[in-house]
Amino acid sequence: MTSCSQISRINDVLYCIHQDIAADLSAHRLSKVACFSEQHFHRVFRKITGESVHQYVRRTRLEHAANQLTFDVDNPVVEIAQKCGFHSLSSFTHAFKRQFHASPGQWRKREYQTGVPQWHRDQDFVRGERRIKNLALPDPVIQQLPARTVAYIRHVGYGRSIASTWQLLSAWCQQECRSTSTQIGLHHSNPEWVPLNQCRYVACVEIDRPMVRNGRVHCLTIPGGWHACFEITGQYGDLLPWISRILNEWLPSSGLKMQTTPAFAVYNRNHFLERDEKFSLSYCLPVTFY
Repeated sequence: MTSCSQISRINDVLYCIHQDIAADLSAHRLSKVACFSEQHFHRVFRKITGESVHQYVRRTRLEHAANQLTFDVDNPVVEIAQKCGFHSLSSFTHAFKRQFHASPGQWRKREYQTGVPQWHRDQDFVRGERRIKNLALPDPVIQQLPARTVAYIRHVGYGRSIASTWQLLSAWCQQECRSTSTQIGLHHSNPEWVPLNQCRYVACVEIDRPMVRNGRVHCLTIPGGWHACFEITGQYGDLLPWISRILNEWLPSSGLKMQTTPAFAVYNRNHFLERDEKFSLSYCLPVTFY
C-alpha cells in the first residue's frame, strides 16, 4: 500500500526531474532526494508513477526534445540533445527513433506519421477545433513573471477526469483554511504527440504561507521568467486547439524560442470546476530570446 510519506518523497523527485532535465538524474542521485535506499527507491518510484525511473526520465527528456525540434528550427540537433540531457548524438538519435519512430531530422521536417495531433482522438477537442477555427489568435503580452509557490496534486491523463483532482485540491484548501483564488494548471506534456491518457498535468493553488506537512498535496515553485501570455476564453474542448495554434502559428513567427520549463494556465474561471465547463484564463508560455 502506498503511504502519503512515499507519495511526498516521490513528488520531491519529480520536482527535481522537471526543474532541470539536463541535470544528473541518475537513480543513485534521485534516491538521495527521496531519502530511500536505491533498491527501495526503484520499487516505490515504479509503484507510484507506473514507470521505472529510467523510463520516466528518458520519456520526459524526449518529449522536451520533440518540442524543441519542432519549434526551434535553427538550433542544431546536437545542441538540443545536450539541452535535454543527452551526452551523445548517437544515443539521443537511437532513443528518439525508439520513442517516436522517426529520426530527429525527420521529426523536424515533420516527416512522421500523418501529422494528426493526438488530441484529435477525442471528439470534444475536435469540436473545439471547429469552434475556434475562424477566430483570431489573441496577441500575447510578453512579460517577466515572478516565481510562484503553489500547493499541488499531479494528474496523469488530460480529460474530464482532471475535475476530480481539482475537487480534491479544493477540499484540501478548505480543510487548511487556504484561499483558492489563484488556480494554475501546469502542462508538462504536449498533446500534439503525447497520447491524452499519458499527458502529465498538475493542478496548483498559489499559497502565501509554508505548508506544515506534505502528503497527497505537496508544494513546489513554478519558475519565473519571460513568458508569452495569451488571454483565452472558451468551453471544455477549446483549450488544446488554442494551445496547438499558439505553438504552430504564433511561436514559429515570433522570433522567440520555447523554454524547457512547463507552460501553465492561470484560471479566472476553471472549466474543470464550473458547471457550464466554461473557462477564462491566461495561458503562459515560457520563452527566451536565445
